[in-house]
Amino acid sequence: MSVTTPEALLPLEDEPTITFADLGLPQNIVRKLAENGVTTPFPIQAATIPDALAGRDILGRGRTGSGKTLSFGLPTLARLAGGRTAPKRPRAVILTPTRELAMQVSDALEPYGDVLGLRLKVVCGGTSMGNQIYALERGVDILVATPGRLRDVIGRGACSLDDVEVAVLDEADQMADLGFLPEVTELLDQIPPGGQRMLFSATLENEIDTLVKRYLVEPVSHEVDAAQGAVTTMAHHVLIVKPRDKAPLTAAIAARDGSRTIVFVRTQLGADRVAGQLREAGVRADALHGGMTQGARTRTLADFKDGRVGVLVATDVAARGIHVDDIDVVLNVDPAADHKDYLHRSGRTARAGRSGTVVSLALPHQRRTIFRLMEDAGVDASRHVIGRGDLFDPDVADIIGARSLTEVQAESAMGAVTHAEREVARLSRELERAQERATELREEAERLTGRAARERGEDPAEAIARAAEARQRALAEAEREAEREALREARRAEKAARAEAARQHEDGGNRRAGGGGGFRRDDRRPYGRRDDRGEGGYRRGGDDSRNRGGGFRRDDRPSFDRRDDRPSFDRRADKPRWKRES
Repeated sequence: MSVTTPEALLPLEDEPTITFADLGLPQNIVRKLAENGVTTPFPIQAATIPDALAGRDILGRGRTGSGKTLSFGLPTLARLAGGRTAPKRPRAVILTPTRELAMQVSDALEPYGDVLGLRLKVVCGGTSMGNQIYALERGVDILVATPGRLRDVIGRGACSLDDVEVAVLDEADQMADLGFLPEVTELLDQIPPGGQRMLFSATLENEIDTLVKRYLVEPVSHEVDAAQGAVTTMAHHVLIVKPRDKAPLTAAIAARDGSRTIVFVRTQLGADRVAGQLREAGVRADALHGGMTQGARTRTLADFKDGRVGVLVATDVAARGIHVDDIDVVLNVDPAADHKDYLHRSGRTARAGRSGTVVSLALPHQRRTIFRLMEDAGVDASRHVIGRGDLFDPDVADIIGARSLTEVQAESAMGAVTHAEREVARLSRELERAQERATELREEAERLTGRAARERGEDPAEAIARAAEARQRALAEAEREAEREALREARRAEKAARAEAARQHEDGGNRRAGGGGGFRRDDRRPYGRRDDRGEGGYRRGGDDSRNRGGGFRRDDRPSFDRRDDRPSFDRRADKPRWKRES
């Protein structure tokens, strides 16, 4: 059985409206949904919940943001209501690829679990395993977990999957991309047969299809949106930019008034760098990546959701599973690794039927790679070359919020100037306070030095003068050390800048594989052996092998063959042998 629904997530006006009460959910859940303002199910929910309540295995496919969490979460809660859970033996397990997604699933389901008296617990890395084990010992009805941490907890004997009745695998394709399927298979093998299995994935490739055939029994298939990424409420744009214009355009797009933006980059270093550049341009931005502690990641995500930070600069791994409402723009500063990552990034906007814009910045040599990626993703993106003229076309002006490239560059420069002036003012205030404090400490030191000299019977003035001279020597040495440290820091910064420039140069993929702007295989500059090398070189082989620069030919260069009269170091039969005396 397969149910395919339209791409639009909101029901059509001429169709009869289906409510959650019509789907067979418990009245406690329906009332709680109404209190939260949720009355009309999304298509994937309307299609999935009745079959899930009937206990059938579910195979769901739909893009992120289609409402899958409630599709499997509400039936799971309804099925477990009224039952009893033993310590360390949860009755339902929901596996997610990332800790952020695990927390979001738990947050989404916890209000409805409370009305049914069911307890949920997140088991993931980056948080206290002791607290997780303590909760399992008290009894957890539904465990929302990442595969690696759950395997570790089971290995410590703190959890058993023998009582699991419902197993859910959310974002299975992302687990495959992250290499988690061996852990997933190991965990699913521990769940006793006969229970309910639900698997949700945006794509059904070879590895996912293997999981379906191995663990799902006669699954009911439900699909929302095509496997490709076409969404009518989402607009895609590619801006071809020069390297010097990339940072100003990033700041211009991120600084749009009333806009909430996610910026995607490839690396953790890139996330910190871009977030710092945006803050210097006056944009409230923060970075989110795997190098941060879980507490810092949670605070950053909370600031973004609450509107205290308007721009989130994230890596792909850290941003997997992020659900934030009303994201207007997704900006790809670095190209996605493949079309699946591009679709995942794009899915952060245009959620639940809302509109959104996806903008990808591409350097000239990245054009072919970007266009091929769009074709693989099934996306029809408009293409704009920035820098051919001073004025933007209307679409680009709407995206960037400025009329010309010059204005964008001016705004970026003015933002940097404002940030620098604020930093100068802050440092000036700190310097004044430090100077006042230094004066107070110097006066106190001279007073104590004079007192100590009088106690020893010495002249206080001489003692103070000696102390001042020693202080001047120490200050001079500190200044020299500061200069040396500044020089070392400048060298480190230069090295990091070269590495970052090399990384950006390679971001579009191998130029031979189609990254526009590079050399073609047939017309690239030859770097082979040259016949006209200068003085000191020589050619090998050929009839005319005479050196044109005065070097050696193969036949008349000095010989370094073994000489017969050189000293021999062969072992001699009559050389003395050292033996340990008994």
